[in-house]
Amino acid sequence: MEKALVPPEKKPYQEIGEDLRAQIVQGLYPPGSRLPPERNIAEKYGVSRTIVREALLVLELQGTVDIRQGSGVYVMRVPCEAENEEERLLNSDAGPFEILQARQLLESNIAAFAARMATRADIDNLRRIIEQEQRAIATNDTSQDNSKMFHLVLAGASQNQMLLMTVENIWLQMDGNPLWQQFNAHIASRAYRLKWLGDRQSILAALRRRDVMGAWQAMWQHLENVKNSLLELSDEDAPDFDGYLFESVPIFQGKVM
Repeated sequence: MEKALVPPEKKPYQEIGEDLRAQIVQGLYPPGSRLPPERNIAEKYGVSRTIVREALLVLELQGTVDIRQGSGVYVMRVPCEAENEEERLLNSDAGPFEILQARQLLESNIAAFAARMATRADIDNLRRIIEQEQRAIATNDTSQDNSKMFHLVLAGASQNQMLLMTVENIWLQMDGNPLWQQFNAHIASRAYRLKWLGDRQSILAALRRRDVMGAWQAMWQHLENVKNSLLELSDEDAPDFDGYLFESVPIFQGKVM
């Protein structure tokens, strides 16, 4: 009998975000209303304000709320209660290298586009996420998912909701993929986290310069580094190994399409 897959445990910011989303769906906070201050939400759930900020940022990326500096967090729309994309994606049989190939093709071009479109607020949010990861690495804190947050905020910096939704769906697929989770457990060490941190600092530097090709190359190289790390950790003789699907050479040499 085939064993049912159990979805991975949610991060604190995901649980808080889902709870706030449910309250909005239930009508506790109608469109136009303001959510409680970060401090109050943090006290209610017994977490840090950093975790609350991550939860609110996800809701903002989804278009549910609008974070207005110095004013508060306002509800923009009521999300559809019937949204059930997660269940569909958890049942997908895409392999980890197939997922990574899709990310490299898509996110490299998103990074290039974001180099043109990112606002000062987007750049500041990306910088804060990198600073959070630096502190997390220093204290060996693995409770924050700064990697996912960085890529989602970067996709949001394209100012294109369809691109953001596509990246969100890819990460949802990764969260529910057992092989990816197995690989991720190996590459979550301090050494790897420092390596990914350096990659993201290069991506952010290119965005700050409005360097379109530099952003494209920095993202491509980051995901190439992830791919090489996964290849080193993989058993190429395993029946579910899909690394042969991955093409390392960029399709558009020296040119962003």
